[in-house]
Amino acid sequence: MLLEKLESIYSHFMDLEEKLSDPEVASDMKQFMKLNKEYKSLTEIVEVYKTYKNIVENIESAQEMSSDEDLEMREIAKEELELLKPQKEELEEKVKILLIPKDPEDSKDVVFEIRSGAGGDEASIFAGDLYRMYTKYFESQKWKTEVVDVNEGSVGGFNKVVLEVSGEDVYGKLKFESGAHRVQRVPKTESQGRVHTSAATVVVIPKFEMEDINIRKDELRTDTFRASGAGGQHVNKTESGVRFTHLPTGIAAESTDSRSQHKNRDIAMNRLYQKIREVKKDEVYQDQKQKRKSLVGSGDRSDKIRTYNYPQNRVTDHRINLTLYSLEKIVAGDIAGIIEALQVAENAEKMKVSDIG
Repeated sequence: MLLEKLESIYSHFMDLEEKLSDPEVASDMKQFMKLNKEYKSLTEIVEVYKTYKNIVENIESAQEMSSDEDLEMREIAKEELELLKPQKEELEEKVKILLIPKDPEDSKDVVFEIRSGAGGDEASIFAGDLYRMYTKYFESQKWKTEVVDVNEGSVGGFNKVVLEVSGEDVYGKLKFESGAHRVQRVPKTESQGRVHTSAATVVVIPKFEMEDINIRKDELRTDTFRASGAGGQHVNKTESGVRFTHLPTGIAAESTDSRSQHKNRDIAMNRLYQKIREVKKDEVYQDQKQKRKSLVGSGDRSDKIRTYNYPQNRVTDHRINLTLYSLEKIVAGDIAGIIEALQVAENAEKMKVSDIG
């Protein structure tokens, strides 16, 4: 029963509240932050539970009144029920969504990478357009960004740009952006006025703390090397490149994105974990994947996820067949609506395979 599930969550919430006020817990910053994060994550559903419980109790009272001998009391009860029952149904739908298990990775910060794809100089210009679109969106979310690596295109834009993005629920919102983004327009470099199709890829990798990664240090081989470059004043004269090899699986990941070896270690470790995680996830969920293909794509670079068509002022997300005729607003950073639609699609898919409701 829905109310029983909510009461169990409320009981756990109150238990967390008690633990957070314990001086022993407060003195252990790591434990305190972990419990406080869980406490905060339950706040919304607890508030909904209190409202829902109040409505359920009022409905029960009104139902009792509806059998009263007094005609006026029965009329009041009828009016109350007509008002309360739709509110109860509306809250039940909200509760079902809130009860969907959240991906523990959703709260993580990310390494966010944009690369130009097919289309030459126009692809680099488009990668620059995507960079501006996303940075405007990051600002609207009040997220912090740090540029790790930039490789500018010869006529503008970027061949590659790598950022670190941190804030609240960063991966939960940006995970849908991984994949190939396609643009259809007349390039600035085109003299004949013909519409061209170019592409850029986006990769979003959640940032993991060392305690999140179940990899023993004795299972890792670490190599450092000089990052190769095209020469000139920015040639890397120190061994800032880092490569990790996971010996049991042979999976390797490296980074030369930053001139800082410390930063490259972080990026390489996140890439390694992501690779190992994907392999393990494939092993465990291969059967389920064959039976049910999610509406929201895997995030693989080969997935063509979105088209930006300038002549028609149109943006289409191919995974959920969403088409919007507001391209100018979207490329100016107004992508919250697309991300919300993708989250709704993911939640609907999760509800199909859950026992909620």
